[in-house]
Amino acid sequence: QVQLVESGGGLVQPGGSLRLSCVASGFTFSSYDMRWYRQAPGKAPGQAREWVASINSNGDIINYGASVKGRFIISRDNTKNTAFLEMHNVKPEDAAVYYCRRWGGNDLWGQGTQVTVSS
Repeated sequence: QVQLVESGGGLVQPGGSLRLSCVASGFTFSSYDMRWYRQAPGKAPGQAREWVASINSNGDIINYGASVKGRFIISRDNTKNTAFLEMHNVKPEDAAVYYCRRWGGNDLWGQGTQVTVSS
């Protein structure tokens, strides 16, 4: 089954850290760029999700959205078919549902993992 499954979300204090994972199955993970997006609470499902970070297929080209640059780290392990998003110095405005997305081919998203920021 072709799918992406995120995990690692939860409650984090402001200034804390969290590591999200995205496990891919059913396709050749190492052939695709991967991206992380987020959707903040209160936004309608139809509103565009915010792009957070992207990584190319072999992990040597990485880009970040302005709001997370310097705090988040995207990475991947092609031997484990997994993409990661490390979140550091988390801010209240980082609270959102985080989604991973396969970039290229048929559009493929995970189901999302919730990140809550609260002291």
